[in-house]
Amino acid sequence: MVTPRRSRPQVPYYAQWESPELVGDLLTGRTRAENDPYWARSGAKDPTEYAFWSWKTCGVACLRMALASMEINPPAVMSLVEDLVDVGAYRLDGVRVHGLVYAPFVEYVNAQDWPLTATVAAPLEIENLHLHLEGDGLALISVHPTIRDLTPQSEPPPLQREGGHLVLAIASTDQHIVFHNPSGWPGRSQVEVAVQWTSLEPCFARRGILLTKEETP
Repeated sequence: MVTPRRSRPQVPYYAQWESPELVGDLLTGRTRAENDPYWARSGAKDPTEYAFWSWKTCGVACLRMALASMEINPPAVMSLVEDLVDVGAYRLDGVRVHGLVYAPFVEYVNAQDWPLTATVAAPLEIENLHLHLEGDGLALISVHPTIRDLTPQSEPPPLQREGGHLVLAIASTDQHIVFHNPSGWPGRSQVEVAVQWTSLEPCFARRGILLTKEETP
């Protein structure tokens, strides 16, 4: 494990699915989200609703992790989804979903009674992300889903494939970014994943949402 220079509170992990150990089988098609035995924990009305939203809630998983890091019991996935649909952070177009839309998501987070401030960062340069994480902030960052295949020793991917997925950046060193990936491979790239900054660069869309914990009196 890559250890940041400054110790920081542990950030609990949530996957996009209620069973993190099944993520590999879901990604490879060996099982379907409807078969997740813990689907009801999401607050969905049935397995079909759960399966539909589970592929689209990387941002919700990141928010739940951030709240849990402050010892706040996070709302269920579908409770957050319903709120975010209402404010326009998810926009339904028939069977398609557009989002996560950053501006209404940030407005929603800042309107809640949580000791957390969210800010849209677009563009978000690597240097600024590094400084934010060193200052004990968290960040939802837009990366390509294939980031789940990178390791601490990975060379930069040969092709630039940016964005399409959100992970929660939780720490950094001069050489590495450390993040939780809501759709990472179990046992390999879900929890406290460390990737070299140079390997992140081709996957990183240079946009995201910065989260700052408010000091409590």
